[in-house]
Amino acid sequence: MSNVDQCVILAAGNGSRLVPSSGTIPKPLVKVHGKPLLEHIMLRAQDAGITRFVIVIGFRGDAIRQWLAERSLPAVEVTLVENTEYHKDNGISVLKARNEICNPFLLLMSDHVFESRTAESLLHQPLAEGEVILAVDPNIDTVFDLDDATKVRRKGDHIVDIGKQITHYDAFDTGMFLCSPQLFSVLESAKKNGNCSLSDGMRKLAAMGKFRAFDIGDAAWQDVDTPEALAYAETVFDQYFRPTSLTEGFANV
Repeated sequence: MSNVDQCVILAAGNGSRLVPSSGTIPKPLVKVHGKPLLEHIMLRAQDAGITRFVIVIGFRGDAIRQWLAERSLPAVEVTLVENTEYHKDNGISVLKARNEICNPFLLLMSDHVFESRTAESLLHQPLAEGEVILAVDPNIDTVFDLDDATKVRRKGDHIVDIGKQITHYDAFDTGMFLCSPQLFSVLESAKKNGNCSLSDGMRKLAAMGKFRAFDIGDAAWQDVDTPEALAYAETVFDQYFRPTSLTEGFANV
């Protein structure tokens, strides 16, 4: 069994591309199939074995705090970390969680819906010292929005390049990472002018031979960051993301 039971969720961005559908609601609280994205993420992570959540908030963090305060979250511990620099790249949000994490952890995005079985399988992968393992989708002909997808190029099971603009790739980044805590120092070293993206850190890890790929096979996932992606997620939800008995929802207080 995996002994990784903690998870960092990035929920700080302003979600500007989803504004036509979300209005003033922060993206993590935009509903898909009747529940906020953040709830889907937390429930599926919990189903996979996560009991401790560190959620990095920023834009409209007050709304996320209120949403959490109004819910009963049995058997999990939630810590909120504020990122006042949420206008910067997502690597900064990861760094804000640094003081809350000292062991290997699952890193998730608040706008990527996934199957619980994928996270559970990722959590059971052997993680070497200083390594990060990214769950990747090899089905490059089925992605919903190719231009927006973060691409990955592999050599064996190692990732050698990552980014939205790379031209040679054989898989997609699904937004699920199994991380050693050394990731924080790598991201710190990747900062330029006080800013860095998660991909900046991953490219440094790739150069060190510390960035591996976990092939999710035929498992489903969906990045929900545009109105079109939101509509698509709604249409495929019952087919791919139907809740299990363990993921029926959090109770209102």
